[in-house]
Amino acid sequence: MAALALRGLGRRCLLARLGPGPTLHQSIPMATTAREEMRRFWERNERAGRPLSPHVSIYKWSLPMAMSISHRGTGVALSLGVSLFSVAALLLPEHFPHYLAQVRALSLGPALVCSAKFLLALPFCYHTWNGIRHLAWDLGKGLKLPQVTQSGVLVLALTLLSSAALAAL
Repeated sequence: MAALALRGLGRRCLLARLGPGPTLHQSIPMATTAREEMRRFWERNERAGRPLSPHVSIYKWSLPMAMSISHRGTGVALSLGVSLFSVAALLLPEHFPHYLAQVRALSLGPALVCSAKFLLALPFCYHTWNGIRHLAWDLGKGLKLPQVTQSGVLVLALTLLSSAALAAL
């Protein structure tokens, strides 16, 4: 009971000190509404011939853009692969040589085995070479657009060569 009385007294004192709040009659009307502003914005864009979406015509796919997305994708894929392999190593009842022997018992052709090894090595090699490229960028090297494209082509070539070399082992 005392808490309610104290709360009521505190509220009255606070309201008396602050005075009445702004009412609808005291507020200043806005010059334009949001709808009018948006209508003027889109009319101005139509007169200027601007596209409705920047993704339609402004941002065209380029090698650096595709490689940036691929770098993130391979990073996620590699971390998921390592995590799944680790969990499998912990939970499966047999040791790794047992499962390797089962794969060898399938008698897959050398072309299929080499292709599988290449596909497993490809994201690792790409992410490694592109990571080195990003480290060079962190040092401020090769940030001009022609250099970015050249280093992208170099990363792709090194990725293919190193993946093929690992698959050949």
